[in-house]
Amino acid sequence: MSAYLRSAAHLDQLPSRELPVTGDSRECRFPSTRAQALPCNSERFSVQSVAEERQRMKYAIVLPDGAADEPVERLGWKTPLEAAKKPHIDWVARHGRQGTVVTVPPGFTPGSDVATLSLFGYDPRENYPGRAPLEAAAQGIPLEPRDTIFRCNFVTIAAGKMADFTAGHIPQEETKKRIGFLNEGLRTEGCRFHAGVSYRNLMVLSDFDPSNLRCTPPHDIPDRPVADHQPRGTGAERMRAIMAKAHEVLVQHGEATESAGATDIWLWGQGRVAALPSFQSRFGVRGAVIAAVDLIRGIARCAGMSVIDVPGATGYLDTDYAAKGRAACRALGSLDLIAVHIEAPDEAGHLGDAAEKVKALEMIDEYVVGPLLEALRGYGDWRILIAPDHPTPVGSRVHSATPPPFCMAGTKIPTTDNSEAFSERAARDGGVRVDPGHELMEMFLRSQNP
Repeated sequence: MSAYLRSAAHLDQLPSRELPVTGDSRECRFPSTRAQALPCNSERFSVQSVAEERQRMKYAIVLPDGAADEPVERLGWKTPLEAAKKPHIDWVARHGRQGTVVTVPPGFTPGSDVATLSLFGYDPRENYPGRAPLEAAAQGIPLEPRDTIFRCNFVTIAAGKMADFTAGHIPQEETKKRIGFLNEGLRTEGCRFHAGVSYRNLMVLSDFDPSNLRCTPPHDIPDRPVADHQPRGTGAERMRAIMAKAHEVLVQHGEATESAGATDIWLWGQGRVAALPSFQSRFGVRGAVIAAVDLIRGIARCAGMSVIDVPGATGYLDTDYAAKGRAACRALGSLDLIAVHIEAPDEAGHLGDAAEKVKALEMIDEYVVGPLLEALRGYGDWRILIAPDHPTPVGSRVHSATPPPFCMAGTKIPTTDNSEAFSERAARDGGVRVDPGHELMEMFLRSQNP
């Protein structure tokens, strides 16, 4: 019996659910102010075109950010992936195959920017522009060739240490107000600030060469002295001066004390204007991305993929998992590929909260992977890939370059007759290893025998 027939048979054993949407392309409407328009109105689709869509191979990718981990004592020395109840993800691993993927090439700092580029099929050694330019693309910020873009976190620095790299997950309205203060207070410094989502913002600096500047991501130094991790290299003195002036502005306006709230900005992830080869021209499939964070949305835009806005998607632990799942199922009606990114496991890892990480994985399984598996059954040929970008262990609370696990199943993907659930250990001990990691997308989309 073929792998696909086995998959279809076993899907009948999964918990049944009543999906609020179907794969009918006429239902697809994606409210968005920054996304590319998708051809989803009923006038554009005939009965014949809907039938043709259902004959095309459909691909679904689920990206649980930072989901990989290490054994945790309070979970009985299981990882969050091992401790979570995730029958749908485990089904994919058991009826397809799993392995590990080298998403962070040697010499790169482990992070979602480099790792997600790899998962989308782009070699970071050839295509990495820096994190901030990718986020700027998501916001549609107009840039000149000599502009340098920095990620600009609002952070809390107390007693000289990085107390909170999110400034308490500052509310959006407060973010916008503080960005206004910074633009007014630093208008003579040759920089301009742009509000992103919560603590994740951007700064643009004109006529600045970032090639010899080294900056440290703030999430890599929790509770550590910041003096040891200030910008260094050519231009570092100017960066430190901007950060010091920003501290004065934030405290002056009463928006923070010396040790609480958004006390400071932290500049990192710098680079210049980003561009990537078109995803569709490279792989021959029409794709879209569902994500709340600007980094992932920016990668999609640079790759020419559509971005679908989902109300209730927050990029945090309180995101609306079900809304993301419903939007992904709708998108399958008019696209070849849908990728769903969920930030919550990474945020739980940074918080050092194993229970929240387990909960996030279980929500992803129930409200995203489960509905997608059921929706995919309505199409003749399909494949699904579950791929964390990197580990964010709750023990260290920082990203790791350890190759994360992945699993895939569907049409012409042979089962390995593996009884193991999806986990770091099972993927490492009994699976394939994809190195370099950008080859995983080619394997998933094109290989007849991955």
